[in-house]
Amino acid sequence: MANDPKIDRRDDVNPTSGEHKYGDVDYADRTNKKYPIDTPEHVRAAWSYINHKDNAAKYDADEVKVIKDRIKKAAKEHDVTIQDD
Repeated sequence: MANDPKIDRRDDVNPTSGEHKYGDVDYADRTNKKYPIDTPEHVRAAWSYINHKDNAAKYDADEVKVIKDRIKKAAKEHDVTIQDD
């Protein structure tokens, strides 16, 4: 996407595995194909996972903000209530 905030490629992730598992869907981390946000269940799971300290620690603070913002947007689109941090 144009003007999409940059999330660095992680060495511990193979982006094709996320695509293979979930298909061509929108992800909160589009670079690494992590945290699919295409269904209400995926939105809830993505929010839960990114709020685990060990998962968030794999990103810079600004990257975590981008990921959380995308999940929040998807939550509104899918009418999912999430507990803001």
